Amino acid sequence: MRPLVLITNDDGIASPHLVALADSLAEIAEVMVVAPERQRSAQSHTITLHKPVRAIEVAPGRYSLSGTPVDCVYVGMIKLAPRPPTIVVSGVNDGYNLGTDVFYSGTVAGAVEGGLRGAVGIALSMAPHAADPTRATRVGRWIVEQALAHPLAAGTVLNVNVPEADAPEVVWTTLGRRHYEDDVSERLDPRGRPYYWIGGGVSGHDDVEGSDCVAIARGQISVTPLHLDLTHRAMVASPPWPLDRSPRW
Repeated sequence: MRPLVLITNDDGIASPHLVALADSLAEIAEVMVVAPERQRSAQSHTITLHKPVRAIEVAPGRYSLSGTPVDCVYVGMIKLAPRPPTIVVSGVNDGYNLGTDVFYSGTVAGAVEGGLRGAVGIALSMAPHAADPTRATRVGRWIVEQALAHPLAAGTVLNVNVPEADAPEVVWTTLGRRHYEDDVSERLDPRGRPYYWIGGGVSGHDDVEGSDCVAIARGQISVTPLHLDLTHRAMVASPPWPLDRSPRW
C-alpha cells in the first residue's frame, strides 16, 4: 500500500501551485487534498469552533473546505482520510515563510497541525510570483521522497523555502528574523467612520549565519526543522526568581 500524503495550503483550492504539487506527488504516493475554499493567508493556527465548516469534493480525493488551513488538516485527518496520513504537506505558498513568519503563516500552521496529530509536516513556500514555480514543486516532491526514504519521527515539521536562483543547493537552517515596515493605515469609510489596514512590506533581516533568511538571500533552498515544544527549558532549569517564597494564595 502506498503511503498517504495529505495536502493543504492557505492560498485556496484553486491555486495552480497546489494542483501542480498534488499531481506530482500522486506519482509517488496516494494523495488527498483538503484546502480552503478561498485565500486564507496569515491565519496562523486558527481553528473554527463556533460555526460549521462544509466540505465539497471538487474532484476524486480533492476537497474544498470553508475553513482555515488548520481546519482542513483537522477535518482531513479525522474525518475524510481513509487512514492516517504519513505526511502532511502545506503549500506551495506564493511567497516566503521565513523566521518569525512561522508564527503568523497559515501555510506553516497547516504543517504544524499535521505534526501535532502524529504525521510529518512539511511547509513549502517559494519566492513571491516566481518566474519558474515548477522548481518549488520539484523541490517539494524531492523533500517528500527523502522523508519517505528516511522516516522522520512523528511530529517532525520541516519549513522549506525555495528561492528564485540558478541551481540552488539545499541547506539545513535555523529560523532567522525578518524585519517589516510595521504599519497601521487609518482611513475613513463613506460614512466617516475609521477603519484600518494592518501590516507593511519586508524591509530586511538580521544577518545571522545559518539562518533561513541568510540562506534565501544567498540563493539557497532552506530547510528548517521546527520543534513543537515551545518550553524555555533554560529558564525552567534556572528560574529568574524563586517560587518557594511565593505568597499564600
